[in-house]
Amino acid sequence: MKQSFLYALSATLLAVVLGGCAGMNNLLRSGKPDLIYTKALEYYQKEKWSRASTLFEGVQHYYAGSSREDSISFFNARCKFKNRDYETASTLLDDFRRKFGRSAFIEDAEGMYALCFYYMAPGPSRDQTMTGQALMAINEFLSHYPESDQTANFDKINEELTQRLHDKAYLNAYTYYKIGRYKSAITALKNALKQFPESSHREQIMYLIVDSSYRFASNSVADKQTDRYLAMLDSYLSFKEEFPESSHLKELDRMAAHARDYLDRNKKENNI
Repeated sequence: MKQSFLYALSATLLAVVLGGCAGMNNLLRSGKPDLIYTKALEYYQKEKWSRASTLFEGVQHYYAGSSREDSISFFNARCKFKNRDYETASTLLDDFRRKFGRSAFIEDAEGMYALCFYYMAPGPSRDQTMTGQALMAINEFLSHYPESDQTANFDKINEELTQRLHDKAYLNAYTYYKIGRYKSAITALKNALKQFPESSHREQIMYLIVDSSYRFASNSVADKQTDRYLAMLDSYLSFKEEFPESSHLKELDRMAAHARDYLDRNKKENNI
């Protein structure tokens, strides 16, 4: 009984879907653009984004060059955006803003265009090319529409994406440290600071520069240790000056004491 009911329900749903598709196809083949446009708007207002998009795409060529061309293009792009097809939406919105720069929808279009990249941008453990594109699009929007109602939200997103870049730079450098490639870690950590001097990871990065420098010097051949311990002490003093209350200081003080002991012994041995 239950199986028969499920079969009947599935058949009914399939009939509804096929009927809907047939109705859409018949409408598109009707050659009546006003009817297609009206139905597309109906679906759009009911938030049936896929159906609305299909009809907007089907009717678009009828209104090329007309006063409705920009609205159809915008509505179709928004349907893609609402369906989370951000890649297609970004392409359509980019075309829209280039073609309809004076449209009443231009601000909303450019806002959605920026949001597409935001939603496509991955977390900090992955490549951040898309994050950079999102930041450019968002800052472009903010410069064009400083009084926009979306400004506060975009400012917040801007901070989030910037933090993501800070995290990525830190994680890349930390990976070298974690696997014991201390020379590469020192270079990557210093580059992270140069690129993002206001990074929220600044204290940790500077600590790791000292730690990596100490490990690098300790594992070096004798004739290179002096210069590398001196470089480590320079990094240590910079850290101590900037973060005099840091919880890392006791550990770094011990490293610095060991480095100075080595330098003192090496100096005495060279003077014998």
